[in-house]
Amino acid sequence: MMHNLPDSFRHIRLELAREQGHPGGDNEHGYDILAPLLADGHIDGDVATAHRDQCRVRRFRPGEKDAIGVLARGPGGHWRFDYDPDRDDDDEAAFRFSDERFVSGEYVSIREDDGEMHTFRVMHVAGL
Repeated sequence: MMHNLPDSFRHIRLELAREQGHPGGDNEHGYDILAPLLADGHIDGDVATAHRDQCRVRRFRPGEKDAIGVLARGPGGHWRFDYDPDRDDDDEAAFRFSDERFVSGEYVSIREDDGEMHTFRVMHVAGL
């Protein structure tokens, strides 16, 4: 299935950045995202829309089963992680993902299922 994706698809690894309670960050709390990127590191919204079901996300946390879903663009171009298409209460808001560049060392914010905004560092971006 992955070999049929456009060449712009990338594996993006996010890990929890330093925050209160995690002064060194946490490499066991984060996200693996499969999404198309433009040359400058921004999400390619047109390609993502055309391949919505292939824009995948895996949330991992210590002591929890991984959550698997899709990276979905909603009204106003806002991105979210949708883990169950029949529910909205499990979605996580990907804060300003339309403006963010997914390149190693950058930071992005996600409002997780606990309702709190957390910052994640882009650890790596790789082709498939």
